[in-house]
Amino acid sequence: MTIRFDDQVVIVTGSGNGLGRSHALAFAERGAKVVINDLGGARDGTGASSEAAQEVVDLIRSNGGEAIANGANVTNYEEVETMVAQTMSEWGRVDVLVNNAGILRDKSFVKGTLEDFKLVLDVHLMGSVNCTKAVWDTMREQNYGRVVMTTSSSGMYGNFGQTNYGSAKMAVLGFMNTLVLEGAKYGIHINALSPTAGTRMLEDIVPDKNVFDLMSVEAVSAGLLTLCDKDAPNRQILCAGAGGYAATHIRETDGIYLPPEDQTPENVRANMDKINNADDAQMFTMGGEQTNKFVAKALKHFGVELPSS
Repeated sequence: MTIRFDDQVVIVTGSGNGLGRSHALAFAERGAKVVINDLGGARDGTGASSEAAQEVVDLIRSNGGEAIANGANVTNYEEVETMVAQTMSEWGRVDVLVNNAGILRDKSFVKGTLEDFKLVLDVHLMGSVNCTKAVWDTMREQNYGRVVMTTSSSGMYGNFGQTNYGSAKMAVLGFMNTLVLEGAKYGIHINALSPTAGTRMLEDIVPDKNVFDLMSVEAVSAGLLTLCDKDAPNRQILCAGAGGYAATHIRETDGIYLPPEDQTPENVRANMDKINNADDAQMFTMGGEQTNKFVAKALKHFGVELPSS
């Protein structure tokens, strides 16, 4: 089966350079009409220019595709709304949103400023919220939509000097998890991409040119497109880099039950090996499943079984 996006409209934020540019070109090559959104700033978020976005548009058009440029700042909801209105005026629908725009302000927590922390959260988290909010009603009315969050191993596992970035990248997964539940009946699928690629975001972190060259943006875009077509999964966290593809799953161990008289910090500590035993770990699809598990354990201790649903 060939993955195509003919007659579909795709918005890719931060698509003037790097991964976003690669994503946009890949969509266009497979038939999509693409909105190239890029503020045109430096990797720390400073400055603005329309040149990069227009260059991508010109490249797509020269290859026979359709594209328009938009310089909306994803942290400004009014600008984002205007971008979506422009898209609707041009093509009448929005099928795919890729929340890719991002910046870096790397410093250890002790040296970083709260201003930088808030700015990174604003771009990565609120930028994703703003863009998703702006297309949400359209996708609901269409009974179809695909939204991708861009997360990171820095958020899921931690990375020195990236408390701000890591916080934002983990937050978009919480955003995704609830959107999955709210969008399901409207045919909207929400997924996340955890990329690692040789872009300006990593040029200081991966100085070895041979390693840097292995981490092509095109390899990541190949993974991204699988999250965006009509047969896309839902709630997938796809990791991609250097030609490798993997999935991250959040699981919860089965855990233990302590009766009221034993519910002390000492007894919890004493049972940490059992608490951490992952043999029967589960993936939950909503928060209430954790509550149900704990309540069922407690009721079982008192000889009461929860009725099956």
